[in-house]
Amino acid sequence: MGEGREATDDAERAAAGLRLAVGRIARRLRQQHAVGDLALSEVSVLSRLSQDGPESPSVLADLERVRPQAMANTLAVLEERGLVRRRPDTADGRRVVLTATEEAERVLLDRRSESVQRLTTVLRQDFDEAELGRLLTLLPLLERLAERL
Repeated sequence: MGEGREATDDAERAAAGLRLAVGRIARRLRQQHAVGDLALSEVSVLSRLSQDGPESPSVLADLERVRPQAMANTLAVLEERGLVRRRPDTADGRRVVLTATEEAERVLLDRRSESVQRLTTVLRQDFDEAELGRLLTLLPLLERLAERL
């Protein structure tokens, strides 16, 4: 019975540490973006459309785990900025799907490049090969955790 409790304590410590560390990383990366830049929720939707292709607003709301009204607001902002385009679903003309525009792809690339470059600089300066190797082995676990939350 003691092992179960230790595992629970480890899970709780890991959860608390991850929440704090990931929050700090995200906050510091966000702080470097210009005023008026995309909100994190907008970037998430654009990234999903860019990677996975066209999708309906209701499916996007489900995938992003937000209310349909919140997704409608996000999509309205993105559409107003010319970052998404609505079109009829080729499989079902009654439905509408959204796609990321070329401008959205450029914005995402610029944003990724800036954030990735900042992370790369710190990793190269402050982490040795063994530490980088450990980080790389953790990435699949972090992705799995993100998908299950």
